[in-house]
Amino acid sequence: MVAFDIIGNIAILHLDKVTRQNKKFAKVLLKKHKNIKSVYSQSKISGRLRIPKLRWIAGKKQTEILHKESGCVLKLDINKCYFSPRLGTDRLEIAKKVKRGEKVLVMFSGVAPYGIVIGKKSKAKEIYCIEISRMASKYAKENVRLNKLANIKIIQGDVKRIIPKLKTKFDRIVMARPQLKETFLKEAFKVSKLGTIIHFYDFVKEQNLKEVEYKITREAEKAKKKIKITKIKKVREIAPYKYHIRIDFRIK
Repeated sequence: MVAFDIIGNIAILHLDKVTRQNKKFAKVLLKKHKNIKSVYSQSKISGRLRIPKLRWIAGKKQTEILHKESGCVLKLDINKCYFSPRLGTDRLEIAKKVKRGEKVLVMFSGVAPYGIVIGKKSKAKEIYCIEISRMASKYAKENVRLNKLANIKIIQGDVKRIIPKLKTKFDRIVMARPQLKETFLKEAFKVSKLGTIIHFYDFVKEQNLKEVEYKITREAEKAKKKIKITKIKKVREIAPYKYHIRIDFRIK
């Protein structure tokens, strides 16, 4: 069985290479699922902007879509922007944690799925979304308009340059991108305060989980912050015994 995701009306098969059998499978998908109009393959995601490498297999040659999730609509071009429908449950879970009047920061926000779902499903006062990709930021602004949200601010730029310019402290910070060369916790701590909750994501093998906890604690000590880890969640399995994890912790 070929693993695949559905984004909008496009099925994306996770393949290293496309075989004749894969092409047959794509045609079966189109016949069985009337909501699927196109099938593409995706080999890997790489680079600073996480641009997926896609190859058209069957159906319409379209890459710009509308994806529905948790009562929200998200517009994006799958060939130019990173997006994972597999994180939909996590986005909704975070949104349900947001309390009335909170100021929320989403770092590495992409086309703003976390920000949009939080905006729709919570009573947050303000939501700031920072994303370096110009294309993703363009779609993020469009998604704010499509979902008729007035409390979301999309900021295009490098987190390292944007954070020092912000004049507010946040109640909740979502660090939406895992496995970066740097933790970017230094930047998160700059805009945190007593009681701020930070959601930190990473890819990690189960036996190395303690190393991630140590990394967070060490960065907190450098920033002269005291923290308490409140939850460690395996968001999804990405390989045998390797997980996309979320570590929730609070500034105390």
